[in-house]
Amino acid sequence: MEEPRHEKSAGNQEVAAEHAQAAGSQDTGSHDKARGPRLREIPLRLMVPNMITVLAICAGLSGIRLAFENRFELAVAMVLLAAFLDGIDGRIARLLKATSSFGVQMDSLADIINFGVAPALVLYVFLLDQARSVGWIAALIYAIAAGLKLARFNVMAERQVKARWQSEYFVGVPAPAGAMLVLLPVYLGLLGLAPDRTFALIASVYTVLIAFLMVSRLPVWSGKSENRVRRDLVLPVILVVVLYVATLMTYTWETMAVTAVAYLVTLPFGARSWQRKYGDWPSAHGNDGLPGDSE
Repeated sequence: MEEPRHEKSAGNQEVAAEHAQAAGSQDTGSHDKARGPRLREIPLRLMVPNMITVLAICAGLSGIRLAFENRFELAVAMVLLAAFLDGIDGRIARLLKATSSFGVQMDSLADIINFGVAPALVLYVFLLDQARSVGWIAALIYAIAAGLKLARFNVMAERQVKARWQSEYFVGVPAPAGAMLVLLPVYLGLLGLAPDRTFALIASVYTVLIAFLMVSRLPVWSGKSENRVRRDLVLPVILVVVLYVATLMTYTWETMAVTAVAYLVTLPFGARSWQRKYGDWPSAHGNDGLPGDSE
């Protein structure tokens, strides 16, 4: 005996409603997953490196504010603090086994501020504004070069196949070192060198030079090699580090100026060392424009 039509249609509607509800719940689940994990689902140890990165951003931005308030010593100190925090956040992430894609992206954005924008603006407010448009153009070139440098670094870090030299050398001056170097005119100014127009023009040329070194293909020793210190040299090395820190605390700007000049002097030696280990520069054919990297 046939069921009444209205009973069949009611049953079909119920089945359709169940299917729609199931599809809706799947849609809601996929939408929820697409937004990423909820905050309460993230372990605290994963947040520690990101909090250090945020502190580095705060330090860099505070350096800009202090520069506009003519408190240049604190402004430079904030930029250097940002560099220090940037240096330890990755190491702490690896130590806590808390590395993540989010942390990598956050670190890159922080680097643009701390090593590109902040040093350029601090230098401009302190000195380059004396050179008017020339000084501003130099500051812009440096900030853009820092962004290009960091973009290239991220691209190279994502490669599946890496050359042997990448564990020992950077391509071009790294962004933190670039920030330390570009502030050399500020160190000299804080030591008493008059920030006049001539000094500003020379500093503008120097700023463009540092920008070029950052985006260049120059191999720069990274200090990440696994070379070990001989046992009999451990204590002398520790004493040298203690001496450097004590000097930095006592004669801050003299030490920073000497450090910047010494770093610049070592660049040709690093390039020469790379050439001895890995040969001549690659030819223009079959490579992507990076030293030691051919495909």
